[in-house]
Order: sequence, then structure tokens, then C-alpha cells
Amino acid sequence: MSELLKVENLSVSFDTPQGTVHAVRDVSFSLRPGEVLAIVGESGCGKSVLCKSVMKLLPGTARVESGRIIADGRDITHLTEREMCRLRGKLFSMVFQDPMTSLNPTLPIGRQIEEAIQIHEPRIGRKALHDRVIELMELVGIEQAEERCKLYPYNFSGGMRQRSVMAIALAGNPKMLFADEPTTALDVTIQAQILDLLREIQQKLGTATILVSHDLGVVARAADRVAVMYAGKIVEIGTAEEIYYDPRHPYTWGLMQALPALAAERGELKAIPGMPPTLIDLPKGDAFACRNAWALAIDYEEEPPMFRISDTHYAATWLLDERAPKIPVPVGGKAYG
Repeated sequence: MSELLKVENLSVSFDTPQGTVHAVRDVSFSLRPGEVLAIVGESGCGKSVLCKSVMKLLPGTARVESGRIIADGRDITHLTEREMCRLRGKLFSMVFQDPMTSLNPTLPIGRQIEEAIQIHEPRIGRKALHDRVIELMELVGIEQAEERCKLYPYNFSGGMRQRSVMAIALAGNPKMLFADEPTTALDVTIQAQILDLLREIQQKLGTATILVSHDLGVVARAADRVAVMYAGKIVEIGTAEEIYYDPRHPYTWGLMQALPALAAERGELKAIPGMPPTLIDLPKGDAFACRNAWALAIDYEEEPPMFRISDTHYAATWLLDERAPKIPVPVGGKAYG
């Protein structure tokens, strides 16, 4: 299957008064048509910046230092803002974290969806426009769409507002959808509904989706593949089954052990010790070494490459080097080295 999106060795930095923030460091990944790729990791690891880099929604202080972004067979790395405006909404679209910052509180929901449709179909007739609004609202699970399209954002619950934002994002029939922590402000029941909705949309429309989250447990029900990010880098990537049942990076082990479901079995919630490093002054070697109970001497000297585990599973840890000692894996009960 051909790749809809291919990111090659992308590095993105921000200039600040305190110094240069290396937000995304040498990241490579691909996205196939109709696939759901989850990007997970702690807050501040570069997940949102990576997505906004692809859509070129970064502020003026940001710069792409190296790498290429190839979307639908076209290199978009150096496109101008005018050229990107033609792609946003049709090639890719984004659902942001807080729907209340995406919606206009003074306009009815239906009118806001209409505006998104008219941007891509300026000559659409009035009846066709109204029918399309109702179709999109029903697609994202908003019942009684005829009545509710006249309501304002403050009339909707958090889950309904997030569904409205998804309807706006889908107005241009995009090939790719970026969902930046779309369930953060929602309770667990509504979280599950939104994730199931993302999967339904992917199945109905064939839309490829990149789902950003800090919670491995949240994305388990929706993702085909999972990429784990730490300190601006992807440290492990594989199918959902490989990441959940055969994780190989110590950081992934830590995220798995911190899941509340496992805490219920042990009677305690296990946290990853320490704090992520500052992205202004990164430590020498592996950025996770100071928090890694299994760190080797080389972790403090050299950054590990991506080791191949299978055709779909890769991890950047020196523990996968053939010279590394064998250790028991705390998640899954295996040993390797």
C-alpha cells in the first residue's frame, strides 16, 4: 500500500530568549491510507509540534532545520503559506485539543460548519449546503441535527462540541485527519465514544488519522500503529499489538506500568521517576538515560540508533544491541539483550 504521508528526518526548533528549543529531533515515520497512527508520550515531548509541523501551523519563532515532508506524493516542506492554504482542509485537517477555542461562541454550530464547507465549495447551492451540514452532523453522531444546527456552542456539552469540531474538520473531505488530544477534557465514557467515532469515520470515509495522546490506555481501542515519543524523538514504533504486548523501550515500559488498569492489579500506581530533560540543553547520549533503571554506560555517551525488531517494530535503545546484557522485561515477562 502506498504511503499517504512520509516524514523523513524532520527536525524543528524554536528560538527563545533562553535559547534554542529542539522540539522535534530527527523524526521519521509514514502514514498509509485509511490507517490510524497514534503518537503517545508525556506532555512536552513534541507530539503536537510534530503534527503542526506537517500542516505548517507553527509560529514565526519556529524553523525546520532539516528533513522532508512528503504528503500525497508531493514534497510540501518548503511550500508558501498561500500554497498550504490550498491543501489544508482538503489534503489534511486538524481537530484541536480544546473545542471551545476552535468554535466561535457567537455563531450557531450549523453556520460554522457551513463556513468550512463554503471555503472548499464556494459555488455550492443553499439547499445542498444545508443538506451537507446535516450530513456531517449525523456523520459525527449528533442526533436531531435539523434542530441542533441552530444551537450555539454553549448549548452543547463537551463531547457534543468535540463532535462539532470534527464535523468542521471533515467538511473538505480530507485524506488525513490530525486529532490532537481530542479527549483530554472529557470524562472516560465520552472519551470512549469519541475514539470509537474516529474509528468509525476512518472505516466509512477511509480517512487516515494521526491520533495524539499522552495516555497509552486511551489509544488502545483506536490505533493500528503506535509511535512513542520522548524528548522530541520517536523512541519506539510498531503495530498496536507489538507496542502493547511486546514493548522494547524502557520508556514504553514505564508508560505501560503507569496505566491505571495495571495499578488496580498491583494496588499502587507506578510512576516514571524523574522529569523529562529540557529541550534547550539536552544531555549527552540517550535523553532517557537519567530516568532509566536499566541504563548502560553507553547510554550516557552515545544516542542509540533505531534497532529493527521486526519489519514493523523498531526501538531506539542500547538494550537491543547484541552486546547488551539480558534483562527481564517488566511488561510482558520476556527477556532480551
